[in-house]
Amino acid sequence: MQRGATFLMRAVVLFIGIVVLIFSIALFPEISKEAAMIAEVASLRISTWFAFVNLVFLVGLYAAVIPFFFALHQTLKLLSYIDKKKAFSDLSVKALRNIKYCAFAICALYMASIMPLIFCFAEFDDAPGLVLIGFVIGLSPVVIATFAAILQRLLQEAIDIKSENDLTI
Repeated sequence: MQRGATFLMRAVVLFIGIVVLIFSIALFPEISKEAAMIAEVASLRISTWFAFVNLVFLVGLYAAVIPFFFALHQTLKLLSYIDKKKAFSDLSVKALRNIKYCAFAICALYMASIMPLIFCFAEFDDAPGLVLIGFVIGLSPVVIATFAAILQRLLQEAIDIKSENDLTI
């Protein structure tokens, strides 16, 4: 692969990381405040239960950012291996495995922390479509994890075939 193509991929990964960092600094607290204001306007009394769910929501958003940035770091390492002509190595397999685990962690954190608040608002508004949208968003990292698992398996098989061919005279 040419170095220009990996440069473009690195730029995209860094852009995504910057956007998520800006969201986590500026928008996540605003989302939490907005949810509290919507609940107050909708005649829900702000109880300790809703405050707890809102806090879990905010903590879940920030907790999901940690594996996200770790997965971005692993992606940059994988691109570095491609640049160094080490794409067919155990290091690449390990990076793909880490990306897969990060995607599963993001999905689990989302389902455990963010879905209760979405379910609370869907229950109040009687909008089951909101829960469906939440599940679609929450399960989207599973698609990434599945893709990473397939690539990991294919890469491991290619490495095994390469090592068998290296031993053949």
